[in-house]
Amino acid sequence: MGAYSHDETGGGGVESMGGESSIMEVMQLVIELDREDDGRWIADVCKLPGVMCYGATRDEAIRNVELLAIEVIADRIAHGELPSSALSVSFTVPDEHLAFR
Repeated sequence: MGAYSHDETGGGGVESMGGESSIMEVMQLVIELDREDDGRWIADVCKLPGVMCYGATRDEAIRNVELLAIEVIADRIAHGELPSSALSVSFTVPDEHLAFR
């Protein structure tokens, strides 16, 4: 892989939200993309083991992996592995990976 990079700095970073007294924990996830020899795209969230999805198109692979990542995060919240209050998730695609190959 290596065509698309995903980085999570989350879990540790906190960010104050617009003058409110509450603190929001932000989980920033970076998605790595690659294109297989058969033309399919594969998207991977390295900071969430096992969160990897294929798609017929780049956008489909991104949508699929974002959905799976949200489901994994929800499951971790349900099992007490992550805090349930004030959690925000952000996905990023590095600029160098925005161009289609």
